[in-house]
Amino acid sequence: MRDFHLPGRSTVHSTEAMAATSHPQATLAALDILRAGGNAVDAAVAAAAMLAVVEPQSTGPGGDVFMLYSPGGKGDVIGYNGSGCAPAGLSAEHLIGAGLDAIPLGSPHSVTIPGAVEAWERLTRDHGRKPLGEILAPAIRTAEEGYVIAPRVARDMKSNEAKLAIDPNARRVFLPGGKAMPAGTVHRQPELGATLREIAKTGAAGFYRGWVAEDIVAHLRALGGTHTMEDFAAYRGHYVAPIATTYRGHDCLQIPPNGQGVVALLMLNILAGYDLAKLDPLGVDRLHLTAEASVLAYALRDQLVADPAQASVPVAQLLDSAFAETLRRKIDPKRAMTAPPPGLFPDHRDTVYLTVVDRDRNACSFINSTFHNFGSGLVAPKSGVVLQNRGAGFLVKPGHPNCVAPGKRPLHTIIPGMVKKNGKVTLSYGVMGGQYQPVGHAWLLNNLIDFGMDVQEAIDLPRAFLWQGSYGLERGIPDVTARGLVERGHKIDTVDAPHGGGQAIAIDWERGTLTGASDPRKDGCALGY
Repeated sequence: MRDFHLPGRSTVHSTEAMAATSHPQATLAALDILRAGGNAVDAAVAAAAMLAVVEPQSTGPGGDVFMLYSPGGKGDVIGYNGSGCAPAGLSAEHLIGAGLDAIPLGSPHSVTIPGAVEAWERLTRDHGRKPLGEILAPAIRTAEEGYVIAPRVARDMKSNEAKLAIDPNARRVFLPGGKAMPAGTVHRQPELGATLREIAKTGAAGFYRGWVAEDIVAHLRALGGTHTMEDFAAYRGHYVAPIATTYRGHDCLQIPPNGQGVVALLMLNILAGYDLAKLDPLGVDRLHLTAEASVLAYALRDQLVADPAQASVPVAQLLDSAFAETLRRKIDPKRAMTAPPPGLFPDHRDTVYLTVVDRDRNACSFINSTFHNFGSGLVAPKSGVVLQNRGAGFLVKPGHPNCVAPGKRPLHTIIPGMVKKNGKVTLSYGVMGGQYQPVGHAWLLNNLIDFGMDVQEAIDLPRAFLWQGSYGLERGIPDVTARGLVERGHKIDTVDAPHGGGQAIAIDWERGTLTGASDPRKDGCALGY
């Protein structure tokens, strides 16, 4: 139970419905849709659209979407992969011929065809109750009339001043007066509002076939991109069957590759061989085992995870319990293994994740991202769309499963999560933070299942992440634990920015209640009624 003498947040409780997002206005937008008769999918898209306005560094119509959806909280869970693909004119040979051995984070080549808007339309049409125009109305109004910049958003804008100054459109929209706006400033995005109006009026076609696509394509081609109107018109996301593992009686679900959800499940399989409940949640033993499991799992990710439509990804082998035991034998409980060379994939910590459960117990686990803060840093001039840089998740390495190719989807970091027990969804959750996300998912579930924390305690608990040879510790990790990690051979570092964020809603079927939590590392909140 929370110690009320100390700073912190209480869990949020309700009976009818609940939403948890990384910004209060997005949570309110979701609740307004629910109260007006919409369901969890309608509310999730309303929240995502609002976040595109009020948290523009993390998400927007120029990004991608993944979703896990459980109708009624029972039966089969529906997965949706709304990740973007490379344009038809982009290949490894094209980039190598241009003298590139990697895709620069801020280049037009890093911009894959955005999947978010197609996902918004299809998911609300297939599973929602409200028309898309009504769902987008709060975000449109906020973009045009203005919103107040929240503290975390202000921090991220300030830290990205140099990036935003490069593209003249980004500079105009986000650096009025030539500098980042402080928290409390009213900000308007009329161009983005016009784009959302077009989507509300004509659906996804207004984004992928009309003036919005023309604006995006013209901007990217002027910078050397290969994008065409045909690339946008041809884009489609797709439904997928979730992958899962069972951890101490709980069925843990993820979206299959090209996302990295399989890495979170592999980590759980490795950690299942240890009696974590006997350990200190912030002690050296727990952090050491988590780090070692992540080294093994991420090494396999970097070798194998890619777009299964263009590469063979051995998901069944990776999730086999005997394979996890083989990996577990490589872990020395008292000594850090030799870490692999620095990763081939770019680091970042920013995304938005949100979750909604409605009165019918439809549960929606939804993540919408432009990858790095402000994506590529490129903003289309007329539409105000911040363009993602997911293409930087490709390798320019012929023969590698994740090598860039026309129409291919890159290795994707964003992963929504869901947990079932006895055939019913008990948790809809996600942990943001780019490369950190698989560790974050395993860390959160260990907190809940092994250590008996409530959802807010599990989210609040200080985090640590071993990345590119350095174990980054949040400031709440005890000094004695840090010293113990050094003694076991880890190189440690106290990180400036926290590791990601997170939201969760737990469903108590016996009591008929919902319990929500939202990460203090962001500006958001959970609310229900």
